[in-house]
Amino acid sequence: MNLAPLLLAVALTVALLAWSLADLGSRLLTAWRQRFTRETGFRLRELFLFVDPARLYALNLAVTMLAAGLGWLASGSLALALIIGLLLAISPGAIFRWLRARRLERIEQQLPDALQMLAGTARAGLSLPAAIRQVSTELAPPLQQEWLLLQHEQRLGVTLDDALENLALRVPVQPVKLMVSAMRIASETGGGLAETLERTATTLRSQHAMELKIRALTAQGKLQAWVVGLLPVFLLWVLARLEPDAMALLWSTRLGWGVLAAVLVMEIIGVVLIRRIVSIDI
Repeated sequence: MNLAPLLLAVALTVALLAWSLADLGSRLLTAWRQRFTRETGFRLRELFLFVDPARLYALNLAVTMLAAGLGWLASGSLALALIIGLLLAISPGAIFRWLRARRLERIEQQLPDALQMLAGTARAGLSLPAAIRQVSTELAPPLQQEWLLLQHEQRLGVTLDDALENLALRVPVQPVKLMVSAMRIASETGGGLAETLERTATTLRSQHAMELKIRALTAQGKLQAWVVGLLPVFLLWVLARLEPDAMALLWSTRLGWGVLAAVLVMEIIGVVLIRRIVSIDI
């Protein structure tokens, strides 16, 4: 029996399948590159970081592939390598969210002192736009960057109300919204701008002090959420070391997979409930 035609057909099928997988991988990689560079560019502009998103994409891809390969070589597990690669691939988004949260927190800390300085400048007789220009030179980033951008918008013809509204949209935190409302009301009604800014600064300073106090009082509860969440994982690791034969049923049977899934769901619910209890908004 001549097996040459059959082997040729199998070879062509394998080659076609390999070509299809390569083409699909190339398309997915191109789509991921476009999405990564687009979202990263937007987040970098939010943070006033002027870095080429394409370079960050190349760096993230290289680090992901290197770490996944090292994880595969060290453990011999393809699943672990894929998990490492997936975590590193989505890590830039988490890093940007953390940097944005730190930036917004820093702006909240700077705002009371900046408003106090703005009130003193307004009391000296300067208008609100002139007072903002004067105070911006004495501030530190990141609040200085936002106020300089506000002035740049005004020089391009944007009204003060619209520039303040854009500032509130760029920095979506309650103190900035309160500051913008106070400035707009004072400029529209012609009331005492300096007194309004001083009262706003005092309110924000008291609010920030209360937030720090609540954060200190609830730190133990937040730590307890992490302890409660990680304790079962630690116990699983210890029992797997002490009784590997008994614990093997968790990894190799459907009943064990169901138990692990139930434990995971209850863990998530418990951590979320604890964090909601200790999360107090003022």
